[in-house]
Amino acid sequence: MRGSVFRVPPRAVWQEEQYEAANRRCRELTGAGLSRQSWGLAAKLREANACLADTGGDRLFEVHPEVSFWALNGRTPLPHRKKSWSGQTTRRSLLAAAGIVLPDDLGDAGRAQPDDVLDAAAAAWSAHRIAQGRAGCLPDPPQRDERGRPIAIWY
Repeated sequence: MRGSVFRVPPRAVWQEEQYEAANRRCRELTGAGLSRQSWGLAAKLREANACLADTGGDRLFEVHPEVSFWALNGRTPLPHRKKSWSGQTTRRSLLAAAGIVLPDDLGDAGRAQPDDVLDAAAAAWSAHRIAQGRAGCLPDPPQRDERGRPIAIWY
């Protein structure tokens, strides 16, 4: 799972407007650079932080599909990459065993990449567990921010 879930840089990195400045700031704060893939999340992280501020912070949960699949697989990393045939069939089987059966014909949604569909289904599985009060999290117990709100990935 280590290669699939990456560390999120400090908040100050996301407050930069341009990738180059964010990359420099990340190196200053952590000693490591910022990948373009991570920077691609900047707008969504800002949006999530705005939502967090608007709601008082008690209704925003972070999930990650690979963490969900890890949990669905008995807390064991999956042996195959999500874009491979074996990886996709394994993920689809894990979802089916949890009661999420994806039809062969997804209609318009079938135009999405298969791994994106599987990731969305895994995120929905985690959201359902959160709503039921049965979700686990990493780390456990969660870290806390300056306001005492939990910081964790939920599954």
